[in-house]
Amino acid sequence: MTAPRSRTTASARETAGVTGADAPVREAGGRSAPALRGIRGWPASERPRERLLAQGPGHLSDAELIAVLLRTGTKGRDAVALAREMLAACNGSLPALSRLLPAELARRKGVGPAKAAAIVAALELARRMVVEPEGTKPRFRSSADAARHFMVRYRGLKRESFRVALLDSGHRLIAEKTVTVGTLNLALVHPRDVFRHAVAESAAAVVLVHNHPSGDPAPSEEDLRLTRQLLKAGDDLGIPVVDHVIVAGSRWYSFADSRRMER
Repeated sequence: MTAPRSRTTASARETAGVTGADAPVREAGGRSAPALRGIRGWPASERPRERLLAQGPGHLSDAELIAVLLRTGTKGRDAVALAREMLAACNGSLPALSRLLPAELARRKGVGPAKAAAIVAALELARRMVVEPEGTKPRFRSSADAARHFMVRYRGLKRESFRVALLDSGHRLIAEKTVTVGTLNLALVHPRDVFRHAVAESAAAVVLVHNHPSGDPAPSEEDLRLTRQLLKAGDDLGIPVVDHVIVAGSRWYSFADSRRMER
């Protein structure tokens, strides 16, 4: 009759630097038995998903929470080990992880498109919780109000994104819409695409906003030409453009503050 297998706990595996499928299981007599595969081989009280349900998410480490999103690991690495590797590649920083593009995550061994999508979706929900608190919509009384509102939204973006903030008659935000993502030019940002949102929402005015991933908020010649074109279109429609703000990290440039709102 074969003696029961001894079970190595998660903490012991971590101390030894071995996790999941790499953790050997010894039978009586010292013989190595086939390794228990992945987190399913752990005691239920140590599995991340079961701990989250029983104790709450606050009891899990960052790697364990990511492992819940990953669901499975890969050959030789369980989901927790895979999550630790992902965090280590970002110096343990969740903000750095959130700045990775889905394609960059998907290229990591053992991740792929489905796991990458789950992680990006969770991080985006977390970001929205920060930037969209419950309560009244903000009022844009100055360029600083608009800049502060959009800085968090643009944080970590590696490509230019052109957005329009739709305002009521008191300059309170009705909605914000993304017009285009990518290098800005007159061909991509058409007045029709900007102002159709304003017409649909019965906006009284708009603020134009885009980012400079380079970190320099100074407007380019293309920015100047685009602003003039959209100013004229707004005048023709009776929906004035009250400012065009360029966000670059913690800095911004305001066309209104710089008195460059000439038609």
